[in-house]
Amino acid sequence: MLLLLLGIIFLHGAALVLLFVSTIVSAWTVGYSSTSDLWTNCTTTANGVYNCETAFTGEWIQAVQALMILSIIFSFISLFLFFCQLFTLQKGGRFFLTGVFQIFASLFVMSGAIIYTVQSPEWVHESESYGFAYILAWVAFPLAFISGLIYLILRKRE
Repeated sequence: MLLLLLGIIFLHGAALVLLFVSTIVSAWTVGYSSTSDLWTNCTTTANGVYNCETAFTGEWIQAVQALMILSIIFSFISLFLFFCQLFTLQKGGRFFLTGVFQIFASLFVMSGAIIYTVQSPEWVHESESYGFAYILAWVAFPLAFISGLIYLILRKRE
């Protein structure tokens, strides 16, 4: 049982770290001389000057920002609820509330990544490609979803 709990905590922690990194790092799209993320657009000029500007302020990028922040908040709340329920839940009880919050976190990150995928061709140059932070957001989605499902199935044992 201890190994199962450690595995679940590790899976949840990995998903939470991926959510943090994908939201903070400036690499949702990368090009030869530019990078952009949810917050800034950075370019390097021909003479080597690195210039960062605030990201496009359209409604869709604000929706992606909000969804990514909500996914982090819900995942953190889910981890907190798991530890609370671990010590207060009766024997045989399910971690239902923890699982629901974690599944919501996974749905938020999935929705944010889908919106970014659909809307970014209007904003990003054709020479740029998706960066590692964008890919980490997509990897965080199944990790958070799987951990949420595990929480829903898991029963507390003595």
